[in-house]
Amino acid sequence: MDHLRYSGLAFEAQRTAFFKIVAADPLLAETLSRVRALDLPDWLVVSGALYNSVWNHLTGKPPGYGIKDIDLFYFDDTDLSYEAEDAVIQRAAKHFEGLTLPVEVRNQARVHLWYETRFGNAYPTLSSSAEALSYFASKTHAVGVRFDAAGQFDLVAPFGLDDIFSFRITPNRALDNRRTHKAKGTRAKVNWPEITVVPW
Repeated sequence: MDHLRYSGLAFEAQRTAFFKIVAADPLLAETLSRVRALDLPDWLVVSGALYNSVWNHLTGKPPGYGIKDIDLFYFDDTDLSYEAEDAVIQRAAKHFEGLTLPVEVRNQARVHLWYETRFGNAYPTLSSSAEALSYFASKTHAVGVRFDAAGQFDLVAPFGLDDIFSFRITPNRALDNRRTHKAKGTRAKVNWPEITVVPW
């Protein structure tokens, strides 16, 4: 199996392949359908559930292999309290009952309020869910999918898709996320030894 068959192709070709893989993955298809029904403001399914599913498809592994959860972002700056976010998390937990993987829901409008305490570095105040992807530790992981108003897939990929299709984890130095980049790269290589981790 040629796992690098989409590596180096034009972005449009990679986007078409990406959407085809996502749509055919039963876990992602069910998750995205349920997320759409939840109707959160400015939502995005992001990161591991997406690029790991691509790697599974291209290496012949079963759907869901190596995926520990599904990350769901939304953006609501009308109430930045912990209680408001927690209410959404509790509502989502009921909504996603029965899925094979847990769904981690986070309001991106609040990240700057807790990030420094947890990770030791300041974090910018964001203006959208999509903006959060620009600060991920690895460019490879910065990918999100949602439905547009017409019910079609909408892709957010600030650094493109070639890292994903090239099985290459590339650092993003927008923040000092050296440890996260290394840890995620090391963990990914256990499940997908085809991966190359570019040093920080």
